[in-house]
Amino acid sequence: MREALAEARRGEAAGEAPVGAVLVIDGEIAARTHNSPVAACDPTAHAEMLALREGARKTGNYRLGGATLYVTMEPCAMCAGALVNARVARLVFGCRDLRFGAVRSKFRIADSDLLNHRLEIVEGVLGAECAELLRAFFQQRR
Repeated sequence: MREALAEARRGEAAGEAPVGAVLVIDGEIAARTHNSPVAACDPTAHAEMLALREGARKTGNYRLGGATLYVTMEPCAMCAGALVNARVARLVFGCRDLRFGAVRSKFRIADSDLLNHRLEIVEGVLGAECAELLRAFFQQRR
């Protein structure tokens, strides 16, 4: 999660909302990403989506079974759905997103019994630090 926080800070320095993600496959970091929708002019350029794309490219497979994604903030519905589609094994996130979170806060997409794949979910890892980074970013913007 510390690596994901470092990515979030890189995103913040670039003017993006400070959300970072690290994808680990077979004990190795396969992708380090941060939110980039502003720079990429792409509403899907969330840290999670970029990490999944990079992991799939590196492995040559869109299915990332066995992978763990570390992300500083709870994924939205788009990202949670992509995690299920990619068959990611485990999601570790820092803080909840009370407005748009789709893993625990608003929906339970990533471990829903209605879908064909469920992720192991671990929440709250370095949660206070992740939440403070976001709080300070948005307070400065207002």
